[in-house]
Amino acid sequence: MPTPLRATRQLGFTLDEIRDLLALVDGGAQTCGEVQILANRHLTSDRTKIADLKRIEHVLSSTVAQCSENDVPECPVIDALTEVT
Repeated sequence: MPTPLRATRQLGFTLDEIRDLLALVDGGAQTCGEVQILANRHLTSDRTKIADLKRIEHVLSSTVAQCSENDVPECPVIDALTEVT
């Protein structure tokens, strides 16, 4: 069985978020509502990261699909990288 620290890390909580959760517990006056606020903030951050990763996956997948697989100097992936900078 994982320790509480390991369990929170497996859920993706940062060390600062874990400190905030532990501070609530150490004070002995934590409420489920306070813990829920911290957990919801983390969940919102995770959802934003997931949306960003899905967008990146879509763009990269579309760009890679344009590759001709031939020995030609044109490369859609390199072109896309130079457009980003």
